[in-house]
Amino acid sequence: MAAKSETKYGNIAISNNVIANAAGLIATSCYGVVGMAIRSPKDGIVSLLKPSNLAKGIKVTIEDNEITVDMHIVVQYGVNINAICESIMHGVKYRLSEFIGMDVKSVNIFVESIRVANA
Repeated sequence: MAAKSETKYGNIAISNNVIANAAGLIATSCYGVVGMAIRSPKDGIVSLLKPSNLAKGIKVTIEDNEITVDMHIVVQYGVNINAICESIMHGVKYRLSEFIGMDVKSVNIFVESIRVANA
């Protein structure tokens, strides 16, 4: 399903993949976020996604012209996970609503892994 809106000039449809990519770019620009993650259904191993595949770690649902975003992320070791998640939630909610022009009902963050930097 796509985000749809009508204007006096015509109709606009924005695919869920575009919304997911935008949310992924917003999230990965936040301090402490290493990247988006995906969990393998076969063995449950978490993999860090390349920047070109950000949408795979994000699920976008649209109901009653409101967007819900579920994001799976990997964070850096030593940062405040709660602060990172709140920053992502606020940033994604605000910037997506400005970008798309629709209300973002909720942004749900799932921290899948912690990345420890090489010493």
